[in-house]
Amino acid sequence: MAHPALSFKLSRAVLSTIKPPIPHAYKWSTHYKPSPGRPLLDMSQGVPGTPPPNILLDALARSANNPSTTGLRNAIVEEMRHVYATRNGGIELKDVDVEVDVSSGDVAITAGCNLAFVASVMCLADPGDEVILPVPCMSLNLLGIKSVPLHTLSDEGFIPSLERCEKLITPKTKAIALVTPNNPTGAIYPPSLIAGFAALAQKHNIALILDETYRDFVDTAHGPPHTLFSSTTSAWSWRSTVVHLFSFSKSYCIPGHRLGLIAASPALLQHITTTLDCLQICAPRPAQLALATPGLLPILRRESIAENARALKARHALFRKALPDGWEVGSQGGYFAFVKHPFRGVSATEVCQRLAEDLGVVVLPVQFFCESGEGGDNLKQGVEDNWVRFSVANVDDEKVLRVCERLRECGDKFGWNGDVGSR
Repeated sequence: MAHPALSFKLSRAVLSTIKPPIPHAYKWSTHYKPSPGRPLLDMSQGVPGTPPPNILLDALARSANNPSTTGLRNAIVEEMRHVYATRNGGIELKDVDVEVDVSSGDVAITAGCNLAFVASVMCLADPGDEVILPVPCMSLNLLGIKSVPLHTLSDEGFIPSLERCEKLITPKTKAIALVTPNNPTGAIYPPSLIAGFAALAQKHNIALILDETYRDFVDTAHGPPHTLFSSTTSAWSWRSTVVHLFSFSKSYCIPGHRLGLIAASPALLQHITTTLDCLQICAPRPAQLALATPGLLPILRRESIAENARALKARHALFRKALPDGWEVGSQGGYFAFVKHPFRGVSATEVCQRLAEDLGVVVLPVQFFCESGEGGDNLKQGVEDNWVRFSVANVDDEKVLRVCERLRECGDKFGWNGDVGSR
C-alpha cells in the first residue's frame, strides 16, 4: 500500500540510522512458500527459544495485582556478587579472598537494555562527540554522536585490539562500548582483555560501557566473566570508569517484559535517572516484583539459567559439526555464531536474501550491522562482506540440523561457485 508523501523533512540523523534488521529479513521471508515438510526456519532473532520456567510464571501472575514496591535492585546485587566471584561451574571461590564491590545504590533498573545503553550514552556524550565501538556493530547516528569503528578481524576471532583502539582515541572520544559475548559475532572477550580496556579508558579519562546481556551463557569453569567489580583484584574502583549494562530478557526468558539494568557510580546514575525521566520514566513493575521474590533468583540461576546455558553450549557444538563444508565459523558464543559463507563474489546480503526467499532460512548478513545498512564505509575499510549471523538460541536441535541441510542446497540451486574444503 502506497503512503502519501510527507510535507515535511525528516531528520538527517534518523535517515542515516541503520534500519532494524529483523523486519528487513522477515520481509524477504514473505516470498517463501512453506509446506508441512519444509517450514520456514528462523535463525535470525536473538531471543530465548524457551518460555520462562513455571516458578517465574507463577511469580509474574502474583505480581500483577501486587501493590508492593519492588526490591529487585537488592536481589540482583546479590546475584552479581555470586556471578562475579565464581568459577568451576558456579562454585564460589574459596582459595582467595574475593569481595565483589557492588551495592544497590550502584544499580538502576531500565525498560530493557537498549534503553540502558541509549540513556548512558546520552549522559556521556553530546552531538559531535565520539564513541568507539568494535565493528560490526550498530550506530549512534540517531543521537548525533559519531560511532568510531574499531575494526575486528576474522583471523583474530573478531576480538577487538587494545592497540588499535588507543590509536582511535581523540579529544572528542567520550567512551568505548563493548558487548561480550558479542552481538553479532558471538566473540567472547577474555577477562584480561576486559581489564585492559578498563585500564585504557581510565588512562584517557573516558568511560567503558560494558554490555553483558549474554553473560550467563559463558562457560565460567575457569573464573568469572571479569574481575572489574572485585575490590581485591582491582587497584582502582570500577565506579570511576565502568558503566555495566545487563538484560533480564535473555537469562530469565522474559524479552517482552522489557527489563534491563545499569550498574555505575551513583554520581552518574543521578544523571541517568534524569535522562530516563525524559524517555521512559520507569521499567514495567510486574516483572521487577516477580524477580524480586525472596530466594527466586538463586533458584533460577541454579536451575533454568544453568540448563539453558548447557543446552546452548551443546547446540553451538552441534551447529558447528553439522555445517556443510566451506561454511566457516569465525566465532561463537552467547546466542550467536558468525559464519563465513563459501561463495566467491556473492555478498552476504544476497546470500541471506536468497536463503530466506527460496530456501526458507532466515539469517542476517554482516551488512545489517554496519553503517548505512548496505555495507557502507565499515565494509570498505576491512570488514569482509561474506559473514552471516546465525542465532542458535531461538531454535531446537532438529531445526539446526534442518537449516544445515538447506545450506547444502545453496550452491547447486543458485549456481554459485564455492570455496569448499574440510573444516
